[in-house]
Amino acid sequence: MGSKHAGDGRVEVERREFVKIALGGAAFLASASSGSAKLFPISPGIKIGTYAQNPTDENMLYLKELGVKWITMGDITPQTATAEGFTQMRKRWEAGGFTVYNESARIAPSGNAVINVPEIVLNLAGRDERIEEYLNYLRYLGEAGIHYMTYGHMGNGLWRSGSATLPRGYVASDCDVASPDFHGGWNGKVYKSDALSHGREFTKDELWENYTYFIKKVVPVAEQAGVRIGIHPDDPPAPSLAGVPHLFSSFADYKRAIAIADSPNIGVCLCCGTWLEGGPRMGADPVEVIKYFAPQKKLFKIHFRNVTAPLPHFTETLMDDGYYNMYRIMDALVDVGFDGLVIPDHVPELGNSPGAPVSSASVAGAGGQFRPSPGLAYSIGYLNATLRAALTNRHKA
Repeated sequence: MGSKHAGDGRVEVERREFVKIALGGAAFLASASSGSAKLFPISPGIKIGTYAQNPTDENMLYLKELGVKWITMGDITPQTATAEGFTQMRKRWEAGGFTVYNESARIAPSGNAVINVPEIVLNLAGRDERIEEYLNYLRYLGEAGIHYMTYGHMGNGLWRSGSATLPRGYVASDCDVASPDFHGGWNGKVYKSDALSHGREFTKDELWENYTYFIKKVVPVAEQAGVRIGIHPDDPPAPSLAGVPHLFSSFADYKRAIAIADSPNIGVCLCCGTWLEGGPRMGADPVEVIKYFAPQKKLFKIHFRNVTAPLPHFTETLMDDGYYNMYRIMDALVDVGFDGLVIPDHVPELGNSPGAPVSSASVAGAGGQFRPSPGLAYSIGYLNATLRAALTNRHKA
């Protein structure tokens, strides 16, 4: 990546500016906002990062070779799901030259998941205890100097029907609501589409009441801890599955939920793939969502992925292989001055390069043999290329 185009007179993008905007690289800066909420701003510019765990020298070198500096760390176990455990793992990554944006295990010391919790979403027995686990999780993050987390609010898990082979030959996750294999799953539980997952039909009004009860308890703790919470869309964003309605499955619902929270610490994790799964029924395309929430400082993180088509049947794809032009999303992020994290998500695995060395542990998984992930490398390359193109076009304009 040289600093000039070779003799063609086009407007150049200075390399140091691109690196600053694309990769960030500064740690979170501790400074309180003017209100009661603590907000910890990050350095300007879009940050390209990835899920990662097991920070060995070998794995960190691989991520550096890809140009990654920002990490969504996934190394936490129930035994280390504490302020001390989060701090120790954050420092391990920082010692290797990375910045931790958030923690992705999202579990409590009990082993319970702290997102997509049926007791919270559906007001089941044990709701207040599960809310307290989540509040403690936020407190631990704040104490550990990790100032963002992605939250999911689904009552019966993420739904898929298996896998499918794309025309280019790679295999990816498939979701066909008409398939006999269509099912939901989360935290070790499986839900079938031909039965009510929790014994009855729930109404959307009930779920709004439950969300309001939950988020009003969350806001003061998040503000005190200095943790931003980006709410992830329901995946897939069908109106209702197995008797449980979805709240985070349209633009209108998102606006309502963010207004109820009424806090600078509560905003959006825009999973582009999930949004595209909903298609026109979402009420806005991803670019509109970006241009609405980003100026309000309510857009915190982007999951950058694509799908073959909207519901009722889609297959996840590589970024350039789905129905949506993902460059439009990157261009919109540059246009609004987004300064959060953009990561590849649900990356399809590709065939291994012939002769690639076998590593001792996976960048994306917990141990085991792997070859450096071509799918991740492809995705990081695509993100950096689209970001550079968007920056270049902005300078030309």
